[in-house]
Amino acid sequence: MSDHVGINVRDFARSRAFYEQALAPLGYRVAMDMSQYNAVAFGTDERPTFWVCEREPYGTGTHIAFQTDDRTVVHAFHEAALAAGGTDNGPPGPRREYTPTYYAAFVHDFDGNNVEAVCHKAV
Repeated sequence: MSDHVGINVRDFARSRAFYEQALAPLGYRVAMDMSQYNAVAFGTDERPTFWVCEREPYGTGTHIAFQTDDRTVVHAFHEAALAAGGTDNGPPGPRREYTPTYYAAFVHDFDGNNVEAVCHKAV
């Protein structure tokens, strides 16, 4: 089990705003604000589990998947991430080639990271 993960971004303010909006439907909010260091951590409680930091080397192509138990949240994530400026990388829907109950949506952030919301519950 992992404790936390972080990604590097080129534009802290823009990426922070993107992730605040995109992750809100999943219950994530700012858990630790270290803006003075161009860093912020998100979590579903007070514990920081997902860090966004402006620093080199800038990441691209990192795949980050956030789990939910509700397929409607997958849709809400996708809509929020697109509204925040993300690029569609796969609309909400089943991905049976992964597992029979895999239901997910994918969006690229501003640095090309592949951000996913996934639900594993059967209908």
